[in-house]
Amino acid sequence: MNLLIMGLPGAGKGTQAAKIVETFNVAHISTGDMFRAAMANETEMGILAKSYISKGELVPDDVTNGIVKERLAQEDIKETGFLLDGFPRTIEQAHALDQILSELDLELEGVINIEVNPDSLLERLSGRIIHKETGETFHKVFNPPIDYKEEDYYQREDDKPETVKRRLDVNIAQGEPIIEHYRAKGLVHDIQGNQDINDVFADIKKVLTNLK
Repeated sequence: MNLLIMGLPGAGKGTQAAKIVETFNVAHISTGDMFRAAMANETEMGILAKSYISKGELVPDDVTNGIVKERLAQEDIKETGFLLDGFPRTIEQAHALDQILSELDLELEGVINIEVNPDSLLERLSGRIIHKETGETFHKVFNPPIDYKEEDYYQREDDKPETVKRRLDVNIAQGEPIIEHYRAKGLVHDIQGNQDINDVFADIKKVLTNLK
């Protein structure tokens, strides 16, 4: 089974990806793992990626696409299939992936799209607070401290509502054309992410069992 998983930050994509990999025995291909492996193994694309990263520069699309192609060309993919996680991030990368799959004689069979209301994600992602003295982490809504006094806690820049909202807005703007691209191919399966983790996976399992 050759799959792609999509969802906004905080939608539970990582948790569900791990469950899919464990249950359906497909290769989990995440962008970070791919980059680390390519650089550690000093593949042609890995060396190229390292030259950008070491200078603090963004890795260009053609290098990222090359690393994806190197990974998808490996032997285990033919046997197990794959679950791509974190790629494509842009519509240009989605078109590149179409090309890569065609060249490798592989076919994408399904796109799992975990849908969660952005407002609830904002609450989920921007609620993290850290105790100034102990460094202990809490959440204003889901794990509030017993004796909460605002002056005793701080938020990391990444967790502040305005930062989180910007991140979500960017992800929505980039993700929508990709979803529509795959929807036009009849590959998208929308999964309601605003429910218990196990219920989310039960819905995913139902979809994937029908795909097999």
